[in-house]
Amino acid sequence: MVLAVLGGGLLVLGLVAVATGLLPVADAVALGDRIAPVLGFVVAITIVAAIAAEAGLFDRLAALAARLARGRGSVLWVLVVVVAVASTVFLSLDTTAVLLTPVVVTLARRVGLSPIPFAMTTVWLANTGSLLLPVSNLTNLLAESDPSFGSAYVARSWLPATVAILVPVAILAVISRHALAHRYEPPAPEPIGDRPLFVVAAVVVGLLVPALAIGDPVLHVPVWIPATVGALVLVVVAAVRRPRALSLHLLPVPLVLFVCGLFLAVTALGRLGLTEVLAAAAGTGTGPLDLLRLAGVGTVTANLADNLPAYLALEPVAGNEQRLLALLIAVNAGPLITPWASLATLLWHGRLTAQDVHISWTRFALLGLIAAPLTVGLSTLALTLL
Repeated sequence: MVLAVLGGGLLVLGLVAVATGLLPVADAVALGDRIAPVLGFVVAITIVAAIAAEAGLFDRLAALAARLARGRGSVLWVLVVVVAVASTVFLSLDTTAVLLTPVVVTLARRVGLSPIPFAMTTVWLANTGSLLLPVSNLTNLLAESDPSFGSAYVARSWLPATVAILVPVAILAVISRHALAHRYEPPAPEPIGDRPLFVVAAVVVGLLVPALAIGDPVLHVPVWIPATVGALVLVVVAAVRRPRALSLHLLPVPLVLFVCGLFLAVTALGRLGLTEVLAAAAGTGTGPLDLLRLAGVGTVTANLADNLPAYLALEPVAGNEQRLLALLIAVNAGPLITPWASLATLLWHGRLTAQDVHISWTRFALLGLIAAPLTVGLSTLALTLL
């Protein structure tokens, strides 16, 4: 509800900017053409993930991980890391934050381990693991839709993306080593509630992973197309097998309102001088120090506001592909300090609250002050090696 109210307010402000001429109608239409495919993908993949979760796919994967770990808490955590990275890379960071978080929290409680390390793992990797593919983060899709950005995204992103995963994993391993150094009794497998729906969900998600990974960069098929096909298949099957799973709550209306309003408002602010201010702070150039400067400004802006407006505001001052990638590193891997720095973090916290898991925002911010500079800095330096 809060997100919907914020989005509605931002949308009204954006429409006022259009009505007063601050944001020309032609620019607003061009912005709409750019973000429509992105939002189409977000809606479709949200539906896919929600129905897959209803089918028990994520619960089954978590239970499988618990058995594969053979009662060792540290091994179970490593397997959760693998699942979180895969979920983020192929199904987007919001999927990890919204759907995987309650699964791993329930799993940790079920085997007698503290849920905090697992919860921190999902939120950190939801953000820092979202660099590898365009579909991993809304900001990546926006960057790919920029005419100045080339098509070989993965070839340029794989090394900084790998570093952005390994650095927070190493930090989490150190700070959680005592909580994870316990053994547990592996849980017995639970029966699948609706096998046909489960099988179809597993097949759809299994096919979507390679389709999203190679469709856009290799086959030049926009990612919203396979995601929409997968969503339609699951909706039809769910309508037959489990109609109660279908409701308007499947549609991320608050998120769409928020994003539309945010885009209009930030674009209007850019015309009021925000772009010039950020350009002076971000500098120019593609040397290591220049890229670190841009990434630093992006990280600070994302944590002060939110990573989406941070990207939109700084995109015009990036200038070229390498600087744009440095900006993506900042706005994807940097929002680890404030609760509002990433929409995924807000969604993650809502899931934790619903499960009665409480995390101190002070501790969250202090850990983020360690993780964010290290992750963004090392990932940006890795970018210079390509």
